[in-house]
Amino acid sequence: MKAGLFCLLTCLSFPALAETLQVEYSRFYSHIRKLNSDDTNALQFAFGFLRVGERRLCNITDAKIVTPKQVMPLVVTAENRFTVQSEKALKLADAVVEISLKEPANVCDMSVQLETKPEYLKQRYTHADLDMLLDQYTAFFNEMGSFLSFMMPSVQGLTIQFADSTLDHVLTDELYIQNGMLQLNKEWIEKGQGLTLPHTPLRITAIASKS
Repeated sequence: MKAGLFCLLTCLSFPALAETLQVEYSRFYSHIRKLNSDDTNALQFAFGFLRVGERRLCNITDAKIVTPKQVMPLVVTAENRFTVQSEKALKLADAVVEISLKEPANVCDMSVQLETKPEYLKQRYTHADLDMLLDQYTAFFNEMGSFLSFMMPSVQGLTIQFADSTLDHVLTDELYIQNGMLQLNKEWIEKGQGLTLPHTPLRITAIASKS
């Protein structure tokens, strides 16, 4: 009786929810190969798993690429996202990406985010810097929409996101950071101005909408 009660309490207190998910490397490669050009070399895809029914990412405890001959660890950010290198050899080797989740895999759907690479994140941007990033996002969306342009959004500017989601800061009469976000529309960038930020941003993404 006592052993049965102990087992019941243990199962209730420590449910076995963690799960390892295996995804074919080819699924990631189909995304990242789209950035293999000089026109988009400042951009990357960051992957995560969105918790179904919630506005958050599933918790990842470990991620790695596995082939029959080697294991390559992947860096998982505090936001539970990771990047994957683009290597056709891994696709040909039938590599898999193993992701260890704290939640059951059936409540976590893959999330793909297009963003600026970390080496392009800094506090001070010249107009040339901002124009280059805008051009890179524009080139990506133009290439993706070359056959189905009526379905693809167009780039209207850049969103700069900070790690502190409560950050509010006035930069100029036109620009201000609100709730950790700064939006630069295309018209402002085309004025030819530079930009100084209070902190190095977490990421830069595109403002995209259908015309």
